[in-house]
Amino acid sequence: MHHANHYYGHSHVLARYCGLDPADVHEIRGYLQHGWNIGDGMAPDHEFTPGIPLFVWSEPTRRRAWSLGRRPVHVVGAPWAYLLAMEPPVEPARREGTIWYPFHGWEGQHVVGDHGRLIEEIRATETGPVTVCLYWQEYRTPRLRRRYEQAGFRVICHGYRGGWYTDLDPRFLYRQLAEQRRHRRVASNRLCSAVFYGILAGCEPAVYGDPMRLRGERSAFGGQSRIERQWAALHGPRVDAEAAHAVAVTELGADRLRSPAELRRLFHWPDPPAGGAPTPVAEGTGR
Repeated sequence: MHHANHYYGHSHVLARYCGLDPADVHEIRGYLQHGWNIGDGMAPDHEFTPGIPLFVWSEPTRRRAWSLGRRPVHVVGAPWAYLLAMEPPVEPARREGTIWYPFHGWEGQHVVGDHGRLIEEIRATETGPVTVCLYWQEYRTPRLRRRYEQAGFRVICHGYRGGWYTDLDPRFLYRQLAEQRRHRRVASNRLCSAVFYGILAGCEPAVYGDPMRLRGERSAFGGQSRIERQWAALHGPRVDAEAAHAVAVTELGADRLRSPAELRRLFHWPDPPAGGAPTPVAEGTGR
């Protein structure tokens, strides 16, 4: 029902898991969480219709949403966890270096911070090759992209998340998974979805450097200071990988995945055609 349900190809991944055609746009009867946050799982700029279900990633998020009066709320797990279940790693895999995700803005807000200082911190911390993955907005800013390239980093973008049913990219998460499985470490200057994704994908995590901020950023639900307090064990250039994995499983709901039949019932999706195989997802163009 909401266009954000299709961000990053989330609905396409879930459709594939449910045995439906992942190339089609399948409407979800409700609001699907599309990124990790410390509130009710939903984006603060979205308006919601009371009584329409919320589909969140984890039990902690469900409890927070419930305490804020959201009804009904269902825990379904993150689309990333379903993708990993469908795309087991091919061993042995050679991993090298770090994939680094600088905190990014979005269409409504840009990041304020010192990228030069962040580059210095990355170079002083990482011992292997570094791939910097920029959000499409920053990637399409030549001056900013060149700063990371001139520092000797490989600079990439996983693609455009899509919006308002245009420029949808069913392959976004697939590209992200392929890149993360190439790297030994995943890092960012803020704890975020990409770090949790990398942990589940087998990367050693790190969160360090100037966290920067969004222009006009408001500290909802405790903001960055709460994140640094509550998830202190996940911050620093070296993090306990086993402890981090346990946290990632909880935050992404990887231990709460639904069966295909359950998801189809919750989303009001049809059963897959008898004897039919889903059409492979077409390769996205990216940005």
